[in-house]
Amino acid sequence: MGDSKTILKTVWHGNTKGNGSIQVNDIKTNIAIPTDLGGNGEGAEPKGLLVSSAAACYTMNLVAMLETKKLPVAGFTMNSESINSKEKGFKIIHYPCITLSTDATEDQIQSANRTILSADKACFIGNMLKKADVQIDIEGKVSKG
Repeated sequence: MGDSKTILKTVWHGNTKGNGSIQVNDIKTNIAIPTDLGGNGEGAEPKGLLVSSAAACYTMNLVAMLETKKLPVAGFTMNSESINSKEKGFKIIHYPCITLSTDATEDQIQSANRTILSADKACFIGNMLKKADVQIDIEGKVSKG
């Protein structure tokens, strides 16, 4: 795989109580310093953006792997959360929920469960975060719709 380059544009207005925006490709979002750190909190904050990036990477890997395995996916949702503690450090937990078609076999359900874990190992962003001592846990659920 060759080199890839991403250009991100950041604009900031004012001081710590101000706000700004970040734009990359087709995405533009407001950013702000969280209120608990003295900002106005009227925008995305760094930890939220970091977890969003990890969730997007994991999701895209999972969707691609499920498609490659030709599993009958009827729906997919995922919640993610982050926990920051002085004792345990920074942790991200993804909660993927895959709904397979009503006629899915037990083998397909087991394959989807294995894929939930495989997608984590294949996630570039998640692997970079793990090298920086971020713990990432996956608590997935597969059901038939």
